[in-house]
Amino acid sequence: MNRFWGRFSKNKSAVFGLIILFLVILMAVIANWIYPDDPFRLAGKPMSSPGTNGFLLGSDTLGRDVAAGIAHGAKTSILIGLLATIAAVFIGIIFGALAGYYGGVIDDALMRVTEIFQTIPSFVFAILLVAIMKPSIESIVIAITVVSWPAVARLVRGEFMSLKNREFVQACHTLGMNDSRIMMREILPNCLSPVIVIGSLMVATAILIESGLAFLGLGDPNIMSWGFQIGAGRTMLRSAWWVCTFPGIAILITVLAINLVGEGLNDAFNPRLRERN
Repeated sequence: MNRFWGRFSKNKSAVFGLIILFLVILMAVIANWIYPDDPFRLAGKPMSSPGTNGFLLGSDTLGRDVAAGIAHGAKTSILIGLLATIAAVFIGIIFGALAGYYGGVIDDALMRVTEIFQTIPSFVFAILLVAIMKPSIESIVIAITVVSWPAVARLVRGEFMSLKNREFVQACHTLGMNDSRIMMREILPNCLSPVIVIGSLMVATAILIESGLAFLGLGDPNIMSWGFQIGAGRTMLRSAWWVCTFPGIAILITVLAINLVGEGLNDAFNPRLRERN
């Protein structure tokens, strides 16, 4: 762990991103404490500019506190990003492990299924899935999971194909270990590094997809989110710029921080850097 942190900390941008990400998560955790009221509550005079009428970041056309919406929206974005990424990584590992380990007909069948999902534009597919189901947190998580897992599957497949013929795997076969044990206990731990890296970047993508869906009115109507705030303020961008601007900045900062952390993880897990150290 110390060696990993040493390699990670050499990337100053990654450390900066980690700090920003920590602050965003902290804001999400304490949102109910700093803004205990419902973020949809009409808190005061509509379209109050930042710093007036008791609004730190202003209010929207209905008098809702923009700052409260950003704080509570952080919970939505982080939760959806993590849940969708975990589900997508889980499905991708299963498909990729089976395809890469067994090869042949199983590989062809699973990869054809993967290619079917990859031929459809991700965001359009997500819109279609949410529209077919019902705009809610559950449907958004399912939609993001469905459009995200193929990338993980292809990555894991390639790692399994490169590792399944190594000496330690052949030794496991000689000892009579079954396939599931070899895949889960011997091969998978050796290919987790790139999976962790791509998983961190998928969280940022999931946040962007959720924001886009909410902007289009396909988010959960009972849950505050950054995309919902931007969508609600897009018609008054000239007269009340702060309604869209501050949630947009929140999305930008969060996604940038996650990508910086992802780059740092990539550097820390890079085998060439390990050899140098």
